[in-house]
Amino acid sequence: MFETIDQINLSYVKPGIYEETRFEKLHNVIFQNSEEGSKEIAREISNLVRTKQQKEENCVLGLATGSSPLKIYEELIRMHREEDLSFSNVVFFNLDEYFPIDPDDSQSYHHFMAENLFKYIDVKEENIHIPDGNISYEELHDYCNNYENRIQKLGGIDFQLLGIGRSGHIGFNEPGSHLNSQTRIITLDHITRSDAISAFTSLEKVPRKAITMGINTILQAKRIVLMAWGRNKAKIVKKAIEGEISSNIPATYLQHHQNTTVVLDKAASSELTRIREPWIIGDCNWDNKLKKEAVIWLCEHLNKPVLKLTDKDYNMSGLLNFKGPAYDLNIEIFNLLQNTITGWPGGKPNSPDSHRPERSKPDSKNVVIFSLAPETTVAHIGGTMHRLVEQGHKVNLLFGLTEDSISTEEYLKYAGVFKKIMPTDISEGVIEKNCPTMEGQMPSGTVKKIKEFIRIEEILTAVKNLGILEKNIKFINIPEKNNELSEKETVEFINVYLDKINPHQIFTAGDFKIPHGIEKRYLDHLINSTKNLYKTKSPSQCWIWLYNESNQDWKISDVDMAVPLSPDQVLKKRNVIFKFLSQKERILFQGPDTRKFYLDSENRNRSMAEKYHKLGLTEYEAMEVFKKL
Repeated sequence: MFETIDQINLSYVKPGIYEETRFEKLHNVIFQNSEEGSKEIAREISNLVRTKQQKEENCVLGLATGSSPLKIYEELIRMHREEDLSFSNVVFFNLDEYFPIDPDDSQSYHHFMAENLFKYIDVKEENIHIPDGNISYEELHDYCNNYENRIQKLGGIDFQLLGIGRSGHIGFNEPGSHLNSQTRIITLDHITRSDAISAFTSLEKVPRKAITMGINTILQAKRIVLMAWGRNKAKIVKKAIEGEISSNIPATYLQHHQNTTVVLDKAASSELTRIREPWIIGDCNWDNKLKKEAVIWLCEHLNKPVLKLTDKDYNMSGLLNFKGPAYDLNIEIFNLLQNTITGWPGGKPNSPDSHRPERSKPDSKNVVIFSLAPETTVAHIGGTMHRLVEQGHKVNLLFGLTEDSISTEEYLKYAGVFKKIMPTDISEGVIEKNCPTMEGQMPSGTVKKIKEFIRIEEILTAVKNLGILEKNIKFINIPEKNNELSEKETVEFINVYLDKINPHQIFTAGDFKIPHGIEKRYLDHLINSTKNLYKTKSPSQCWIWLYNESNQDWKISDVDMAVPLSPDQVLKKRNVIFKFLSQKERILFQGPDTRKFYLDSENRNRSMAEKYHKLGLTEYEAMEVFKKL
């Protein structure tokens, strides 16, 4: 398993000097992205299932839910359809389930597993075991014991798939869980519940409890694979792999297990010592990017600006061996940082651009801003959007409308107004017959259309305040998962749209809370469309600038363009964000900060400006930052 995992050179450490993984207490492997890692995990599962079939034995699989295993399940389904992989000998045990919750609820893990795996494979109904979120409190104790006994009677779990929560939980074993714990009911951590808001639409609707396999149950598995994707998981991954065993980070209990592998994508591995600070491990193969990372790390470690670092500082850290005197290196890195800062995100006309992040020509650029979540786009780059308009560039917005982005409560508010201002006979036909009255009831086509109108008008009202013309704003419907035909039509629309606009710049999100979700899929479509567009044109014409939509902003060493904002610009952006009233409690990428999302945005922008200032650069109120693709 994973013999060829090191397909990419993630570490700058020269081989043969020190053991790269000497800080790591859990075996881990790193892939370029979650798709590659998911396919490798699916391949191991497939091999195990086939081996058991040849021996005429049952294969007992423990499965996880959430966004992390989705690509694994997609690959298993493909193998079933295209490679004759049968699951007739497989017995499934799921890790957990919310409590209380009905199995038919769209947010239940019964529903999740059916929609993402079980209904597409040849599994026997009696071989599916998922904790029952409908069990009564009186029956819970016996039910959990019976769940344990069913696993033991089958000889234990052969392969256990795990994800990891930001609190360090595995299954729903939250911080404080005991090493000897077994299947039981547990109270969910606030972080866990906050991460589920996007699925349940509000914190109040997220269940407070769950049934979960225990730590001891998990550790009895013969083989364990824990997967983690995205920078959102990087910090907790470091603690799980490099930290001491502690009930405060339940994933560290896996250090007791002798056959565990942690499978990461590049982003999730980014906080590991050998990735983030390879100079601590040993001698390095230095390039400009690594030098910049190392000097910034030293500045933060010593709380000094770049130009105040001394030879002694570098000697103490072992960094001076890659470049001569500290003075020369300080100047070099300071200039690299200074050259990322610009008040001209579209390039400054009639100005040398060799040290600026963007080209000066043409003076007026065609700009496309692509987003599936307009409110978070404004929150992250609204100042840059306004600056581009002010400086004479033609700014075009391509916004995706996702399924049911307006809550039923918000719809009812507008429906009530609609009913009051329209004649009774018309309003009753539209409102009374189409208005959903039961929670979870699917809205009719009419109601969906009204919700879409509400969403569009809200977006138009907001972005017009940035000076963007309505004629330059286009909307596309983003199809539901697995709707390949609709997705193909959407991609064709993007191709035609880009060909018509002929952009010089594209701004879009480049890092996501769910790194293989719908947002990532459409970023890939956008990149492919851009590449195809410029096969017959100058390939250097269109530059793609990525902002970060995950819970963390880019590291300064990754930033290629930093656009400073004045206090007035920060306030203007806040007022524009206020226009998105329907989204204030259901932001798709709100992150761990439970404050209103405009405050989270401002905090990130101000924090970035402060980081630059601490390095010795000019002090600004806030900064929006981008990485060039």
